[in-house]
Amino acid sequence: MPHPSKRRILTLPAVHPCEAVSPATLLNSLIPLAREIVARRSHSFPIHRRSIREAIRQTGLLLELLDDVRDRGSALPDSAVLSLSELHVALQKIRHLINDCSRRGARLLVLMRSEFVSSDLRVLVRSIATAIDVLPLDNVNAAVEVKDLVRLLSKQAWNVVIATDPEDDRAAKRIRSVMDQLKNGVAPAASVLECVLNHLQVRSWSDCDEEIAFLEEEIFTSFENEEDGEVALLGSLMAFMIYCRAVLFDTINGKKRHKKEHALHASSISDWLKQEALQCPISLDLMTDPVTIATGQTYDRSSIKRWIKSGRLTCPVTREKLTNTDLVPNFAIQKLVDEFCRDNRIPIAKPNTKHRQSVEKTASPFSPAAAGAIKMTVAFLIDKLAKGTVEEKKKATFEIRRISKFYIFNRACLVEADAVPWLLYLLSSPDPSTQDNAVAALLNLSKHPNGRRAIFESGGLCSITDVIKTGLTMEAQQNAAAILFYLSSVEEYRIEIGVIPKAIPTLVELLREGSYRGKRNAIAGLFGLVQYPGNHSKLIAAGAIPVFTSLLSSDREDLVDDSVAALEKIAESHEGAAAILMRSSVPFLVQVLNSLTSRSGKEHCVSLLLALCVNGGDKVVSLLEKMPVLMSSLYSLVTEGSPQAGKKARSLLNHIHRHQEQSNPPLLRLPIGDHVIHAQ
Repeated sequence: MPHPSKRRILTLPAVHPCEAVSPATLLNSLIPLAREIVARRSHSFPIHRRSIREAIRQTGLLLELLDDVRDRGSALPDSAVLSLSELHVALQKIRHLINDCSRRGARLLVLMRSEFVSSDLRVLVRSIATAIDVLPLDNVNAAVEVKDLVRLLSKQAWNVVIATDPEDDRAAKRIRSVMDQLKNGVAPAASVLECVLNHLQVRSWSDCDEEIAFLEEEIFTSFENEEDGEVALLGSLMAFMIYCRAVLFDTINGKKRHKKEHALHASSISDWLKQEALQCPISLDLMTDPVTIATGQTYDRSSIKRWIKSGRLTCPVTREKLTNTDLVPNFAIQKLVDEFCRDNRIPIAKPNTKHRQSVEKTASPFSPAAAGAIKMTVAFLIDKLAKGTVEEKKKATFEIRRISKFYIFNRACLVEADAVPWLLYLLSSPDPSTQDNAVAALLNLSKHPNGRRAIFESGGLCSITDVIKTGLTMEAQQNAAAILFYLSSVEEYRIEIGVIPKAIPTLVELLREGSYRGKRNAIAGLFGLVQYPGNHSKLIAAGAIPVFTSLLSSDREDLVDDSVAALEKIAESHEGAAAILMRSSVPFLVQVLNSLTSRSGKEHCVSLLLALCVNGGDKVVSLLEKMPVLMSSLYSLVTEGSPQAGKKARSLLNHIHRHQEQSNPPLLRLPIGDHVIHAQ
């Protein structure tokens, strides 16, 4: 369910007054609406200046009539309802168009839709004239000079020329020419780019970034609506702005506010609002689509849906059992997140996660122009990494981090341009920001198969491991651990990571001492490494078993699930099972099985117990058969669990039953005469 206040750019919804509305009610509604439009007279409009000024001028003349009628206190005739209703609809749409033409972030798109905007404004101005023509002015109590002015307004509205401003037309043609150059691999003149951005009043890196964030939101919406042509245009415009952001601006600036405005904003939001308060307790990311569950806790929709879908029917924070799985949109939190993102220059992503992921996973560029713009941006940034000053390298690294965050095509271009060796070199930078951005960029590229290969072949494993241990920031350490997770998805790489003496001990230390996010990344990396049996002994030697078992009592069920999954894999070897059993962990694992709410967690736990029985011998089975609470959990999994979980539960039950039969063989009844002798 979308936020009720959200409206897509250049759409003009309007509330049509009902037929039974009174003229007085319409008049009282029209006056503040007209005043809101007229109040924009002193504002600056980068595009469509002349057409907007004309619409505001005509609204101002109409307002004089409306004010005069209300000031005289005379009743309007019922025959005025039709005219006033049409004026009400027209002014609502004019207000939307004016807001769109002045909206920060949307200027490039509105410019490229100039013909559409001009056509809409022309129709709306004509509709004002039509409404005035049918207004029974002779029966309206207003000053004669005001009536004459309104009649003149009607005549002018029919004759006024409303078309795209010549300056807007020239700017749009320059943009099309630049995109043709980019498509053909020709670098456009910086002076032309500056001319276009000056026309749009895009004068800083942050202004440019705001345009990019808006265009990206529109791409996801258009993709959802299957508007292929619109997606191609939006993708081209976004790539154009990405190129401008990288090439034209030497420094990355934040949003500057007027001192008074900043003080007011800080006292209402920034002084008390912390980012942590707007993060999803599950993903720790900003909640782009916050929903509230039955316990009153709020989460990001995609995160809590995955939580519930995995079979967990408890609240992640309070651990209360959910009485229902309803997800109620939290518009109050949504508004705070939007304000926080705008204030801190954070792109606000659309909550349509499924479509966003579909767009990002598309390996093809949005258009030939978009492909050319991205390739030329990448070439420019790599040149800065190779030859630039310290500050230029710092800025280029940040830009690479940004453009590699999404879209497979962008990552492929960066890998092909040999970005990986330069980023690996910057891991040793003494500047925390540069190192942070280099690690984050490498993490993004490690999600691409060619990126993983480039990191491995460039000898980056040791450098990344060093960052986990000695990174200048916690973020860099955590992201470096995540890189090892992606690399460990390839068998050859997970073997080589295990060969590095400090790799596994470093991940185990992060798992022991790190923050929640650090623990998640560390456990993911270790889980990838245990897929190779040759790494099991190294994990045991590094002390991973005590850390995994300690996490089984964590209040974060995802950490419990992942720890059980890692232990399950380790227990597949006799050495691993023995190390786990040395911790006397079997009774605790049975408790964990009973307390877990996720299907996957229960399955991993049963598999772990089964592996301990197979590799630990009769002592383990004997211990399990003395725990009646285990039997009820296993029978429950057989009847209600997934097919795989049920199969493993039956196998574990069979082990226990066989051991019981061997330990307590049935009595044989041997009849001898009138007596029965019981024999063993």
